[in-house]
Amino acid sequence: MMKSNILIVEDHELTRFGLKTAFESCDFVDKIYEAESAEKGFEIVNNNDINLIIMDLGLPGMNGIDATKKIKEKNKEIKIVVLTSHNDEQEVLNSLKAGANAYCSKEINTKRLTQVVQSVLDGAAWFDPSISHIVLEAATKSQEIASPKPEKNYGLTSRETQILKLITEGYSNIEIAKELFVSINTTKAHVASILQKLEVDDRLQAALKALKERLV
Repeated sequence: MMKSNILIVEDHELTRFGLKTAFESCDFVDKIYEAESAEKGFEIVNNNDINLIIMDLGLPGMNGIDATKKIKEKNKEIKIVVLTSHNDEQEVLNSLKAGANAYCSKEINTKRLTQVVQSVLDGAAWFDPSISHIVLEAATKSQEIASPKPEKNYGLTSRETQILKLITEGYSNIEIAKELFVSINTTKAHVASILQKLEVDDRLQAALKALKERLV
């Protein structure tokens, strides 16, 4: 199993300790780094091979949304899981716009959080159930505001449409492969084709486009 390096960016020491303790027992985690601010996080990212960041939004100095945007502009491969105690609509949408791969409430239990992190590392996007309505409403509103246009499916096959629906539901490649009884390589090929046809860079953009344009 490939192991990943995780960075926890959180200004509360006790919360950082709890998160670090939770991930130390995960067999998919190699090294765990800690930062109490975005600025310290940038320093760690620049000097280490970081695969995923758990990002608090209410940081001293630069906030977590701006930090997410800055990191994603330099390296889109780094996965970012936003962890916050707020479910403000604008904060949710700004986090996703900045490039966050997952949005979790701090009320999530540690076992579920480690599962979310593992699925995000595998390529899934994940929204806390408490904010999924915000994403859906924003996508629907964008659809209503947009000028009318004929329906199109971007040339997606029935299988690709099926997989796109699973992507919008937060399934990882491994989970999709198990659900559809196909190999992981076949799944990856389908996902790559979907991204190309939708002209998007990642699964999160594909999910949002699918919801916005009602492709699934």
